[in-house]
Amino acid sequence: MKAVGLYRYLPVDHPESLLDVEVETPAASGRDLLVEVKAISVNPVDTKRRAPKDIVEKTPKILGWDAAGVVKSAGPDCTLFKPGDAVYYAGSVIRQGTNCQFHLVDERIVGRKPANLSFPEAAALPLTTITAWELMFDRMGISKTGAHAGKTLLILGGAGGVGSIAIQLAKRLAKLHVAASASRAESVAWCKALGADETVDHAKPIGIEADFVLCLSSPDSYWSQFPKMTKPQGRIGMIVRTLKPVDLSILHDKSIAVCLEGMFTRSTFQTPDMEAQHQLLEEAAGLVEAGVLKTTLAQNLGKINAASLKRAHQLLEEGHVTGKLVLEGW
Repeated sequence: MKAVGLYRYLPVDHPESLLDVEVETPAASGRDLLVEVKAISVNPVDTKRRAPKDIVEKTPKILGWDAAGVVKSAGPDCTLFKPGDAVYYAGSVIRQGTNCQFHLVDERIVGRKPANLSFPEAAALPLTTITAWELMFDRMGISKTGAHAGKTLLILGGAGGVGSIAIQLAKRLAKLHVAASASRAESVAWCKALGADETVDHAKPIGIEADFVLCLSSPDSYWSQFPKMTKPQGRIGMIVRTLKPVDLSILHDKSIAVCLEGMFTRSTFQTPDMEAQHQLLEEAAGLVEAGVLKTTLAQNLGKINAASLKRAHQLLEEGHVTGKLVLEGW
């Protein structure tokens, strides 16, 4: 089957950073589905995993953690899906990625594709939806049924993939007042179109004190501001690791909680509640079909191949992507 992989971890402009390769088509066993990949999206985790390091792979390493496609076969222990089902999912970082024609994935982290979305529109959603949903509702304890209605959520990085979903979840499910950070005219317009009540420029000091703060980029540059931008007994949610040790004591006087989200925790550690991601994606599909949530697809970069994926990686590394980048077909 066709795939895009790498043997060495190189800068994206290197000719061998991503390569078109042919690999053997895997077979489904256990609770695995073999999915014919129709579309993928590209996330910052892809560029981080591809980043230069002194490792050489003996067989092609396939990246990619977002896909929409059709189940071709199912392992003997599968109960949730069958061949012919259209699905969407974000995969697992401890397995080969989705940048291939046929991909193996555990059915417990797979959802049915929203019926009203195309494969590219659906591929834009899984990783960011799971990340925003788990961070807000599971880790930070925000009510998705409106019990915290009217409280303020500050999203640092509102126009990115996770921010684009978080705005919608916060407004349409949690009923929060949403302030999203954005520094360019197009990102400001994007956030407001998704439902943000106001925007703030993250290139300047943040003048908001919120009940909940989502930090969707490196928290190091914001750390000293967190005590000012978070209300007493507020909660800060983070998805990116700090680059250096931080001083938790500055959050103590206000009893501010820090909540960490690793979207791959359940699949990596095979937690007993791993199937929660299947249930999450199923619920999200229903919300999309009901018009409550919408896709965050911003650009379709064409066929799934090394050249297109390099372009996507370059755009993400430049740091100005609004919404999600997708690729479609082989």
